[in-house]
Amino acid sequence: MTAITRTYQVPGNDFARAGEASGHIKRILKELGFSPEMIRRVAITTYEAEINMVIHAGGGTVTATISPQAVAVVFEDHGPGIPDLELAMQAGWSTAPQNIRDLGFGAGMGLPNIQKYSDVFEIKTAVGQGTTLSVTIFAEGKEPI
Repeated sequence: MTAITRTYQVPGNDFARAGEASGHIKRILKELGFSPEMIRRVAITTYEAEINMVIHAGGGTVTATISPQAVAVVFEDHGPGIPDLELAMQAGWSTAPQNIRDLGFGAGMGLPNIQKYSDVFEIKTAVGQGTTLSVTIFAEGKEPI
């Protein structure tokens, strides 16, 4: 299999479409026969990141590259950026407004969960310029690429 790359536009504040990109990536991985555990890890990381884009960044772009060795996903937005990344990485800390919490989101577990379930986790953010998050999940038994 050669690498497959897919790009998705994520609209901001559109909870009816939230999760479409992560769901599509999950379906591709199932069709390609990746293990349930890897699919679960990819699904968690991509959904959490996609929801963060919907809630906090006004949307953005998701680019997934799938190879036999790994799934690498880059999330790019032009939102407000993260003013205190160290604080944002703490489980339970959230800037989500009450109306988002009332929908069941904004528990402050997004970034900690993404980091927990990724083999490679890199985040670059600048206030007023947005955030780029890159994650990689390796297939079981595969060497890092």
